[in-house]
Amino acid sequence: MNVEMIQKNEVEMILKFSIPSIIAMVLTSMITIADGFFMGNYIGKEAIAAVNMGLPIIYLYLALGLMLSVGGIAIAGMALGGNRIEECNNVFNQTMVTTTAISIVLSMVVFLFFSQVMDLLHVNSQVEDYFKRYYMILLWELPIMVINSSFGMFIRGEGNPQFFMKVNILNVVTNVILDYISVRWLHMGVEGIAGASLLSAILELLCILYFFWKKSKVYKIRRFTFSGEVLKHTILNGSSEFIGEMSMSISMYAYNWVIMNHIGVDGVAAFTVVGYTSYLFNMIIVGFGQGASPLFSFTYGAQEYELCRNIRKKTNLFVFLAGVVVMGLLFVASDWYSNLFVKNEVVSAMVHSGIFIFIFSFLFSGINTITSFYFTSIGKAKESAIISSARGFVVLLLCIFTLPVLWGMTGVWLASPVTEVITILISIYFIGRIDSCKILDTICHE
Repeated sequence: MNVEMIQKNEVEMILKFSIPSIIAMVLTSMITIADGFFMGNYIGKEAIAAVNMGLPIIYLYLALGLMLSVGGIAIAGMALGGNRIEECNNVFNQTMVTTTAISIVLSMVVFLFFSQVMDLLHVNSQVEDYFKRYYMILLWELPIMVINSSFGMFIRGEGNPQFFMKVNILNVVTNVILDYISVRWLHMGVEGIAGASLLSAILELLCILYFFWKKSKVYKIRRFTFSGEVLKHTILNGSSEFIGEMSMSISMYAYNWVIMNHIGVDGVAAFTVVGYTSYLFNMIIVGFGQGASPLFSFTYGAQEYELCRNIRKKTNLFVFLAGVVVMGLLFVASDWYSNLFVKNEVVSAMVHSGIFIFIFSFLFSGINTITSFYFTSIGKAKESAIISSARGFVVLLLCIFTLPVLWGMTGVWLASPVTEVITILISIYFIGRIDSCKILDTICHE
């Protein structure tokens, strides 16, 4: 990867890095969606609701993992852009060791205080049994999921996103096959679905370790010198991703609390099913963000600011068009989708009516996400953190606690679109400000 190559093929480079990442992220989301399909069709709506009640736990893992890996790859990417190979390798090894240690410790803490965690999440008697059986196994899988995702960032960062796409395909195929066998033939229930995720994640990790042992050309697993300064900058650079995922954890808790109090298990099940569309679309957007991030970091580190801006603008166009396409598909397939996961008339009716409101958020969420990735990649942690906290915490929580009180389940569906519209105004403000500063810098230097 070099500046001249990127300048000549901006769109091609964005797609080269993003498409494998998008495929990888979509495939990752398909694991969750496949789990939901088998739970809804073979176990029941209570199982789907139980998994959704525990999503704040998953978002906590993702928050810590993304903070360290995105922050680390931003530092390593800028070092690579400046041809400082030893430095970027040191950052890679420190990031992976730190990510592994923290995710394992987190599982130990959640395991020790599992009953208190259930009380905190307000897991009621209708879903308690499913919750325990599923998440006690998932505590083994989640650290591996975080480690795999973090390794994937560096695989893409060294210009080999196709490999990570292939191991994700293997992960999904293995997971779906094991889901089917465990639920359909072995009748293992939620334990079988959780176990399938664990075995698939282990297989993916073995493939990734093989890559760094045999195929990696830039990043090598080896001894490193720990740097507190690097850790500090890693956390600062990845703080917006941490805030974003933690905000999702808190907002999911708020969603579940509000829906349980105002609607009940049927409402949580319906919200989960509609949430799969958001999860899938978000994976597409994150795929674009992860694919473009190395390009942002590299061009910014090489002081090619205009090129960096052009890549951001083109990536924003791609995610907007993706939102339009996904919305169109869901409009056409809404009847089919409403009955895909749960054979329950009440839940299906909620899904059918809610999806038409909820998906309008896709027009704006992509641009907000890419803008946050952009600021993280160029070392502007404050701006990225403000955008992430607005769309995932401050504005969203205000909407969650006010709109459902006014309009019931309709208010639940409205919370996300209203949040994204408000947040995009913040994104436009920060983009305009930093672009103006760079243009002035360029004129002054000339």
